[in-house]
This record gives sequence, C-alpha cells and structure tokens, in this order.
Amino acid sequence: MPATPQRRRTVRRLTIGAAALAAAAGLAATALPAGADTGPAERTGRTVDVQLLSFNDFHGNLEPPQGSSGTVEELQPDGTKKAVPAGGVEYLAQSLRTARKGHPYSVTAAAGDMVGASPLLSGLFHDEPTIEAMNKLGLDVTSVGNHEFDEGRTELTRLQKGGCHPKDGCYEDGKEFQGAGFPYLTANVTDETTGRPLLKPYSVWQRKGVKIGFIGVTLEGTPDIVNADGIKGLKFHDEVETINKYAKVLNKQGVKAIVALIHEGGLPASTSYNYKCDSPGPGDGISGPITEIAQHVTPKVDALVTGHTHQAYACTIPDPSGRPRTVTSAASYGKLYTDTTLTYDRRTRDIVRTSVKAPGAVNHVVDRTQPKAADMTSLIARWNKLAAPVAGRPVGHISADIAGRGANAPESPLGDVIADAQLEATKAADKGGAQLALMNPGGIRSDLAFKASGSEGDGTVTYGEAFTVQPFTNMTNVVDLTGAQLLTALQQQVSGPNEASPKILQVSDGLTYTLDMTKKGADRVVKDSIKLNGAALDPAKTYRVAMNEFLAGGGDGFPAFKDGRNKYVGPSDLDAFTGYLTAHSSAERPLTPPKADRITVVK
Repeated sequence: MPATPQRRRTVRRLTIGAAALAAAAGLAATALPAGADTGPAERTGRTVDVQLLSFNDFHGNLEPPQGSSGTVEELQPDGTKKAVPAGGVEYLAQSLRTARKGHPYSVTAAAGDMVGASPLLSGLFHDEPTIEAMNKLGLDVTSVGNHEFDEGRTELTRLQKGGCHPKDGCYEDGKEFQGAGFPYLTANVTDETTGRPLLKPYSVWQRKGVKIGFIGVTLEGTPDIVNADGIKGLKFHDEVETINKYAKVLNKQGVKAIVALIHEGGLPASTSYNYKCDSPGPGDGISGPITEIAQHVTPKVDALVTGHTHQAYACTIPDPSGRPRTVTSAASYGKLYTDTTLTYDRRTRDIVRTSVKAPGAVNHVVDRTQPKAADMTSLIARWNKLAAPVAGRPVGHISADIAGRGANAPESPLGDVIADAQLEATKAADKGGAQLALMNPGGIRSDLAFKASGSEGDGTVTYGEAFTVQPFTNMTNVVDLTGAQLLTALQQQVSGPNEASPKILQVSDGLTYTLDMTKKGADRVVKDSIKLNGAALDPAKTYRVAMNEFLAGGGDGFPAFKDGRNKYVGPSDLDAFTGYLTAHSSAERPLTPPKADRITVVK
C-alpha cells in the first residue's frame, strides 16, 4: 500500500528543509545529473555511459490499468494538464526494448512491489504470470517491496527460486514455474534466528569490465502495513544504515559504482510526471520520507531508484557531502519508466558526479499508441484463457464510473460501497451482528470503470474487475469496540504513524462525523460530531464493528483495533463486495455511485 507509515528511526531524527514543499512550475524535461556530462555511449576509452532503465510498483498490471489508474498527468506547454492513457506490459516491454537500442551498456532495475495487490490475471495464479513477464522483458534486478510479503516469506522465496504452488500446484500441464530470472534483493530483511538477509542483499551487474552494484531494501515500516503472520521470524532494519553497510561491503570488493533500490518514496509538489522537480532549487519539488533517506545515504551510492508512494519524480537531492545525486520514481502500474545516464569511469571504477549538466534522469510515458510486444500479447492471452471461466463472470452493474483509488478526496464513492458491503454481509445476528463497518483506503486498489474492459458490455462489473479492486481476499472480522476505543481508532487516522500522511477510513452508511484538517493530530477528528444512525457516539457503549482482518490486526497504523473482543469471522471482503453488487444492481437498475458525503471535511 502506497501510504507511508511512521518511520522507526533509531539513529537520526533531523528536520527536512522547509523548501521541500515548494511548488514546481513550468514545463521542462525532467532531467537530472546522475553522471558528469553526456555524449556518445563510449566517448573515450576511459568513460562509458551506462543506461539505467527503471520502474516500480508494477503490482501485476499485465493488462492496461482501467480508469484513473491507467493514466498519467502531463503538463502542457501552456500550463494546462492532460490525462494520457498509459501502462500495460505489452507497451512497457516495447518501450524498454526501444529505449535500449543503441546502448551497449544498459541495465534494467526496479524498486519493489512487482507483485501483490494484483489484478486477477496475475493474482489468481499467485503472480506467476507477472514474474514470467518480468523475465521476458529483461528485468535485471529489483528490491523487494512490502507487497512481496502479502503471501508470506515462503511464497516470496518460491517466486524467487521457482516450483509449483504448494496448494494449487502447477497451472499448465507439463510446465513447472521457473521462478524469477532476476534477483530480489532484501538487504534490510533478516531472519531473526540467523541474522542473515532473507534473500540476496546486493547484486553486481557486469558488462565488458563495467561493474555496478545494486543494493535493495524495502521500507523499515513494512511490518506496519502487511499481515503479521506472513513475516513471522523476520526483522526489518533501517534503510540508511543497511544501504551504508552494504556500500562498504561492495567497495571492499572493488565495486565503486552503486545504485540503491529503495521501496520507500516521496511526495512530489506536482502530480504531473514531467514537472520540474528541481525548481526553484535542487530537490525543492519533493518531500516525504525519501528526502531524509537521500540526505543520509552515503555518498558511495551514486543514484537512488525509489517507489512505494506511486508518485512520479526525477529529482536532485544533494548527498551528505553536498554533491548532486538523482532520486527517481516512475509512478506505478508500468505507466512510466525512468531513463538515467550513469557515466562510468573505468579508471576509478566509479560514477562521475561532478557536473550538473542534463540529461541525467528522465521519466517517459509508456504510451499505448506504440506497437505491442508480441510475446507479451501471447503471454496475456495464454493466462487469460486459464482465467476466463472465473474472470468474465458478471457480478453487478453500475451506471457510471465509481471512483476508488482515483478519488481525489478523503472519502471515496467506492470506499462507501465497500464499507456498506461489509456491513451488509455481517449485520445479521447470526453473522456477526455488525452495526457499522470500516475499510482502509489502501486496500482499495482501483476504480470501477463503466467502460467495458472486454466483451461484457459497458456498465457490467465482472468478477475480474471486482478482484482488481479487492485483491487481498482478507476475511471480514466483527469485533466489540467501546465508543471510546472507536474514537481512538478514528483519531489514529490523522495522528501517530498516520499524522504526516493521513489514512482516512471509509465508513458504512449511518456513520457520520467531521474531520477538521485545519487542526493538528487527533484534534482533527471533531469528537462531538461522531454519530451512528443519528445518535451521538457513547464512549461507554459497546459497538459491533466490521472490518477486514488486516485492520483488525492493527494494520496501517491502527493499533486500537487490536483491542477488539468477541471476534466473529465472516466471509472474505471480496465475497462481501461481489455479493453486494449482485444484490443491489441489475442491467435494468444499475448501482449509482454514492455521494460520498458521510465525512464532512473542513480544510
């Protein structure tokens, strides 16, 4: 999930410069100084330009993402903004292959979350199709992300090493899953017993005497945003300390050129992928956790490829010695890729970072007007054939787009639908007796698009589309919470780990309150405004509250939910969602998007 948890720093707590939130204006190529100057691929015998192609947060989006999830915002010369359709592995593969032409030294890297929270085409098969696609498109190395732990450490290891799924077996006769042909790097994820990294901590790419080391880490706060059962026995360490540690290890091995792949990110000042991030000064167009990380990662590291926040940026943030260093992210779902020039000095075996001349790093749109990669088209068709009996089944009808992931507000229409679905599935006395339901926003992975994605017809919601919205298949839980505990949980949306980046829970019909964003921390939740079915919340009264098991376990920075008692386990969130769509819509009477007016927001 892209929202950033509170960082558990033990070594540093420094203030980020105030300029980090400065707005960036004007249209310019997003070009930054990874190397010194740029020229032909091999200008002299001493230096050579290495092309670093990178992306992040692919999340199994083999087919072009639907709705707002499938567009990027492009700043136009006149200052207006344009939504450009983008993404899909057929186009991503083609883009990368085109970009590599004329570059004898080209390496492709990623910053985690290649899988997890995936659409049905990949998720139904435990993301084997995505790993196969990444092998085919030439991914050389990636860091692990938090979503690689969605199915636990054992499954992550299987994705790396191969073998058929322990329960579902092999999906195609005579074919055994081969695993990733690229290393997943887990430098800051160690086994509690052995102290060793779960998988490789680093990897060295070599080509004709050129060596570049890659260190891969996920965010230290991963345990806060994944199910606890999947990471039992693992420890997640500070990103900076880990990167600095392995940079020294690589240097001792004679590897001086180093790139850090970090599944943690920033918040850009503009939502346009091509805004000028270094306006008015280096790194002024970005804030968030990655700025602190970039300011403290050792100068031995020459570039930072990042992710997790699903944002687009190509910035320069000075390293601890004051030298410029690129920090990039390519949004999500394969909609962008970053092309970074690394000028390698054969004599020093390091990247030259003494100049600020462009181009250094540029984000490019994976547009859908280019030809499709034929091998990816065949891959999608093969897996779609296996998925068709499940994916194409109609489960409901809608009258218009219902915004979820793409909603630009704390409360989303699709969030209301999902919360209502969980309440309806658990409100009967013999099914949990729920009085209200809450849904974490990060668990809503897409919109419901009115336009047909296949042959089902406009307005028809298929099981595959519903799966894309709710891919985790968490079980619904119903627990006892006092009014006081419920108030604490609502306050945790905007305080503690979630104060810097609020996670506003989606609420079921009947629950209303006011969120005053002009205040700070827990005070943002106006206590006296909280009502359930018109009655004020009673701190001493016990309420039956439905939510998914991830939230019930305290996930996403909501420890108050762990105090819930008298737990009832209901259907999966996906079954509740599809059941609700079927019960409340038809071709003649499609579901209308809710008004999303349950939470009153004061700005």
